[in-house]
Amino acid sequence: MTESVLFTGIGQLVTMRGPVPRRGAALADPGLVRDGAVLVRDGRIAAAGPRRRVERLREARRARKIDLGGRVMLPGLVDSHTHLVFAASRVEEYEMRIAGATYEEIARAGGGIRSSVRRLRAAPAAELEGAAEAWLAQMAAHGTTTVEAKSGYGLNLENELKILRVQRALARKQPVEIVSTFLGAHVVPAEFRRRPQAYVDLVVRRMIPAVAREGLAEFCDVFCDRGAFSVEQSRAILAAGRACGLEPRLHADQLARTGAARLAVEMRAASADHLDHVTRGDIARLADSDVVCTLLPGAGLHLGVPQAPGRALVDAGAIVALATDFNPGTSPTLSLPMVMSLACDGMRLRPAEAIAAATVNAAYSLRRHERVGTIETGKQADLAVFDVADYREIPYYFGVHLSWLTVKRGEILYARSPVLARPAGRRRL
Repeated sequence: MTESVLFTGIGQLVTMRGPVPRRGAALADPGLVRDGAVLVRDGRIAAAGPRRRVERLREARRARKIDLGGRVMLPGLVDSHTHLVFAASRVEEYEMRIAGATYEEIARAGGGIRSSVRRLRAAPAAELEGAAEAWLAQMAAHGTTTVEAKSGYGLNLENELKILRVQRALARKQPVEIVSTFLGAHVVPAEFRRRPQAYVDLVVRRMIPAVAREGLAEFCDVFCDRGAFSVEQSRAILAAGRACGLEPRLHADQLARTGAARLAVEMRAASADHLDHVTRGDIARLADSDVVCTLLPGAGLHLGVPQAPGRALVDAGAIVALATDFNPGTSPTLSLPMVMSLACDGMRLRPAEAIAAATVNAAYSLRRHERVGTIETGKQADLAVFDVADYREIPYYFGVHLSWLTVKRGEILYARSPVLARPAGRRRL
């Protein structure tokens, strides 16, 4: 019989129980239980709630106990927008940007996404897999248990498939859950610069069917923005993806207002991400839809531009999520707690709203909300423990590594305490 484990001594248990997805006032309700406990069996939550009630259960009395000493427990964090697989940093562009170069100027000089494409095409799959596995371990050390990962640095059939196959291999060999998204329409590659429609045709007619045949992705994304793909091109690509079973996502209105947010509503996309340049009218339409507005404050910080109107989106009743946008060019962070801090300070989200945005709403955007994103009986035992006494301190102490324990399906991925962690850093509960 599998050993049951009782997490007890939880000063604040942030369950995020309630309506899914979270909107408006509900976004600020953390489902808080003081002096809580969680019972785990076979990788799932067997019970969660007040310590006195959970500890009275017969199974809890027999379970192995882990006392959290008054620390805070959240659902495992869900990072719903990353570019996980890449070959090298773009630190030289970081210095150029500090000196005053814009995103577009760097791209025109041969940098930007196309720089990452050149490097990835030259990199062996084994090298990409090793680097991405190391990033995943660091994400887990910050409390993340589920990660969306996009292709988009291949921009030809061979290398887009290479990225997605690396992600599939990683999903099978390590415990952090990976949700794959096909982003062949990231930008037009250099060899198609004078023939952009030919590249759109390639994505629609060859890449998407090949990805679907191998079952390599669940979603299809497009960078619908200035210097990337138009609304019309994006609509065609997303429609082709949907016809092959890939649900739409969009990079929307990051660099300029193009109408991408409204396209997301029209296409009933799972998410519209960035949204830095949306108007009041766009916000109203998003709020009247089921499209998740995934905000990426790490990119705004790194690019030195104003943040997306997070407070306005929340107040309008939109479904808001937060993600790192982890990538080598515009958001080289893998810490969702840091992203929460940026959302609170720069977008004026409340701490409970930021946590909901990085858990239950992010899970909803990935269609994983029935098993992750909240701490409830029957759901996966995806748990993140932080070394604080109050959940609001997680974003309050910005840039401070406060993660104490990360658990995925009952398996310890990260533990600050050597008593809990094996030398390899993972232990089955």
